[in-house]
Amino acid sequence: MKKSAVREKILSQLRADLLLQTTAAHTARDEAISEESRPENQYDTHSQEAAYLAEGQARLAAEIAESITLYESLNLPDLPAASPVALGALVALDDRGRQSWFFIGPRGGGLELQVEGRNVLVLTPQSPLGRELMGKRVDDLVRLPNRVNGAPQRITLVV
Repeated sequence: MKKSAVREKILSQLRADLLLQTTAAHTARDEAISEESRPENQYDTHSQEAAYLAEGQARLAAEIAESITLYESLNLPDLPAASPVALGALVALDDRGRQSWFFIGPRGGGLELQVEGRNVLVLTPQSPLGRELMGKRVDDLVRLPNRVNGAPQRITLVV
């Protein structure tokens, strides 16, 4: 699996999210300034609530746009297998023959993707598992956060 394919999937998902969020922000803005939203009395806060919603959605759209910029400029160097896990790494953890795939990205943690028939979870270096993986190397053991009495997992591949 190529890191560039993972990045393209991430960008595709972020662009779809941006379109959806931008549309929602415009809809909420239109609702806030609509003549029908004009307050009927001092206790009618419908237009104010719609304005707050529009502001929040516009802020989220700006964050998604920033994430797109970060991923477009993310350097994906071909690192030797002995290199430590860093931003832009594609990591597989092996748990008794079952692999879990992770991409270490600058933003968008928690995003789940299907790339070349494999599930890939985007992690940020600030997440508990991301912090655990950063700096590790192939064949290092990693103990997963929030896993009670779980055996450590071995890093089997860093691409």
